Amino acid sequence: MQKVIECVPNFSEGQRKEVIDTIAHAIAGVEGVALLDIDPGLSTNRTIYTFVGHPQAVIEAALAAGRAAYNLIDMTKHSGEHPRIGAMDVVPFVPVQNATMADCIEIAREFADRLSMELSVPVYLYGEAQEQEYRRDLSQIREGEYEALYSKIRKSEWKPDFGPIEFLPTWGATCVGARKFLIAYNINLLGTKEQAHRIALNVREEGRSKEEPGKLKSVRGLGWWLEEANLSQISLNLTDFEITNIHAAYLQCVAEAESLNIGLCGSQIVGLVPLRPLLMAADYFIQKENLFILDEDQKLRLVIQRLGLNSIAPFVPKERIIEYIIRDREGRDDTINSMEIKELVKHVSARALVPGGSCVTALVATLGTALGTMCALLTYGMRKWETLEPEMRAIIAPLHTATKTLMETVDTDTELLNAYMTVQKMTETNEEERHFKQITENRCLQRCLEISLEIMRQINNLWEPLSRLAPLFNINTKADFLVGIKCLDTAMYGALKRIETFSSSLLKNTDNIDDNESQTKKTQKNYEEEAKTYFDKTQKYVQIILKLAESRNE
Repeated sequence: MQKVIECVPNFSEGQRKEVIDTIAHAIAGVEGVALLDIDPGLSTNRTIYTFVGHPQAVIEAALAAGRAAYNLIDMTKHSGEHPRIGAMDVVPFVPVQNATMADCIEIAREFADRLSMELSVPVYLYGEAQEQEYRRDLSQIREGEYEALYSKIRKSEWKPDFGPIEFLPTWGATCVGARKFLIAYNINLLGTKEQAHRIALNVREEGRSKEEPGKLKSVRGLGWWLEEANLSQISLNLTDFEITNIHAAYLQCVAEAESLNIGLCGSQIVGLVPLRPLLMAADYFIQKENLFILDEDQKLRLVIQRLGLNSIAPFVPKERIIEYIIRDREGRDDTINSMEIKELVKHVSARALVPGGSCVTALVATLGTALGTMCALLTYGMRKWETLEPEMRAIIAPLHTATKTLMETVDTDTELLNAYMTVQKMTETNEEERHFKQITENRCLQRCLEISLEIMRQINNLWEPLSRLAPLFNINTKADFLVGIKCLDTAMYGALKRIETFSSSLLKNTDNIDDNESQTKKTQKNYEEEAKTYFDKTQKYVQIILKLAESRNE
């Protein structure tokens, strides 16, 4: 899987459309990147661009944006609500997919070096890319803002990391960093700018001073007035949502506003956001209010409503959540899960090994859990079975999760088998090529084994809740329940046979690789033993569950 890096450059221009568009075109014109979002602010006079791509393409796109801004933004004429130090004010690089923080640090330093060389501008490193503690935090570098830079840049302790040690009036300086995903989160206050700032000081980590620290970790904040909305905002940067998430920040600000008798009316996520913090917020409200919501779309609706994310502008998940945007941009219409039934049947019945038994096994398992979920849901929420609701909630949750997980294995399994078939076609004209081919085949076979075993594990975990469901389900779904159990039984058999086949191929493939043979035999034995244990357990549970369900007539 290719590395995917996110870059979120902030430019000190949010009012002139022609400048905003020119920078956007410069980014979008670089091959290998996808410009996901442009978020201009009138009051802040600042625009945030979000784009993703592989490392080198992201560097080139950021450089193209810098070149475009160089002759278009004049810092001597700039004013706005947001703190700033330069025209291309901040350029953070964030790991998104198959990438590490170390990758982003390397990218940040390469970009900073090239930007300073090409445009002859001063550049400061910050965040994980900065080694000196006293200038790691962005607020430390931007203290005093652009207006203080003239004297600050001449001090030895504030010498730029790259570029000239001189004040460039039209440009200022640029801060380049590597960081975790930062959520720019604003909470709307029906009060003054000063009241918003007062609350920001109360909640942000640094507080008012070392003697008066704030209440929320990994949070930066200030208050400002949003002219276009006729309200003030507590503007927060959540630098690590695993420590302080959006719901925790919102609820703390609600408490602060209530203590001051100030009205609060919703909030705003600036730019894009990962899916995980939204689902974390949903889980918080679900647990707090004892709700029962499983569907991802409904969870997002709950968060949008509880946090008032539509208060300034509509929050449209498919346009604001990074995973959804990337998924849409990738346009993976050729996946098994995206096919219509008739197309899938056509592919399975074709004169080709893939998709075949493994794909069908995963699909049958998914259909089995889906039928079980259906039977439970048609019992839950009915007045007739109201007393069973706590039990149904406990049963439905693992069935729903397994359905989603198993559905993903349909495509994963097919992709792995395609990879294995491709490796088998590799040439082996010499001993080195033959050795490499065998090692690669072994890796593919082991992953195929792992997927089949994962299917068995998922099903194995469902026998207990399905046993509890058997005497309780809506009797009108009896046939559906029985079919679901037989689907899971069939999937277990299919997975077991695939494991026997894959492990045999893996062992055969290591006959001439002496150093790995003993380890391979051990791995093969472990897979087969675990699979056999699950299969034997299945035979026991299937008979018990079928007998119990068949005997029901009410």
